Amino acid sequence: MNKTLEDLKSRRSCRAFKAEQVSREELNQVLEAGMYAPTGMGRQSPIMVAVQDPDTVRELSRLNARVMGASTDPFYGAPTVIVVLADPEIGTYREDGSLVMGNLLNAAHAVGLGSCWIHRAREVFDSPEGKALLKKWGVPEKYVGIGNCILGYAAQPAAAPKPRKADYIFRV
Repeated sequence: MNKTLEDLKSRRSCRAFKAEQVSREELNQVLEAGMYAPTGMGRQSPIMVAVQDPDTVRELSRLNARVMGASTDPFYGAPTVIVVLADPEIGTYREDGSLVMGNLLNAAHAVGLGSCWIHRAREVFDSPEGKALLKKWGVPEKYVGIGNCILGYAAQPAAAPKPRKADYIFRV
């Protein structure tokens, strides 16, 4: 089977990571895949913020947990977070950002990394603390959160895929 199709079928979300930081080469490969996600009319509304600074990762985790009303780490100890944001002035910004997230997740698997989509980026970056982070990073305040792609080396092997449901496809 084609390697790409096999990767798409075998990728699973990772929720347990080793402490080891993702290499610059692997991170760059994942980010490049995100840059090549399709976007409406090729307008490239999303941007990505790659975070490997441990203090900033902890701050993002804390803000995300606060949105959930939890005190646990919603990033599962992942050492790298790619925050995907998009320009809401472009009509397809949600879809564009979601496609970037999909490319990031699939590329991470292809290069041997574990990954997971963590929600609540919109709420985090709508908050005063989130807006302050955008300002600190030099990102215009108009950008809205789409998702957080957590990355790292998986602490355990991925689970086997669940069987696909029988009525997944309708043919007309």
